[in-house]
Amino acid sequence: MTKPSPNGDKLLVRIASGDADAVGKCLERYGSMVWSLVSKAWKDAATIEDLVQEIFIDLWKSAGRFDPEKASEATFIATIARRRVIDRRRREGRAPEHELIEQNDFGREDTDLSSVDLEDEAQLARDALDELKPDQRRVILMSVVDGLTHHEIATTTGIPLGTVKSHIRRGLDQAAQKLRSARGEVQ
Repeated sequence: MTKPSPNGDKLLVRIASGDADAVGKCLERYGSMVWSLVSKAWKDAATIEDLVQEIFIDLWKSAGRFDPEKASEATFIATIARRRVIDRRRREGRAPEHELIEQNDFGREDTDLSSVDLEDEAQLARDALDELKPDQRRVILMSVVDGLTHHEIATTTGIPLGTVKSHIRRGLDQAAQKLRSARGEVQ
């Protein structure tokens, strides 16, 4: 019977400590997740392969920064993948493609009505965000739009980490309540 690793099942911790076996296991465990994330943003197979390779190379280099107390491995890896996709888009001077929601999800046949509904929803979301306190709105946008972690937001803004988390949680709760109210949903 093999002894469990002193680092448990944390492959990134093992990679950072030089465990060569963990590299293959990491590829097995997270390869399909990374491929899926990249495939949603890119359709060109060659670009997808290049990006997945770049992501795992960056992951090996960044493994020492992984802190299991702050995030799961999957979250850490997905964050690196998302940032590499964004970096590639920026290098190519293209805005990220947004995944379109299938019309069948709404049960509507008329595409004009679907786009009007989406525009109305987007406006309701903007209105709900505009009603938040400026600091709440700012940290939510930094998190959702810019893709920054709570720690990165705290470092960038000088706002304590706990306050950043509270602003995001309370701001999202308030925005959700305003959206439900605007739609006439019972709370």
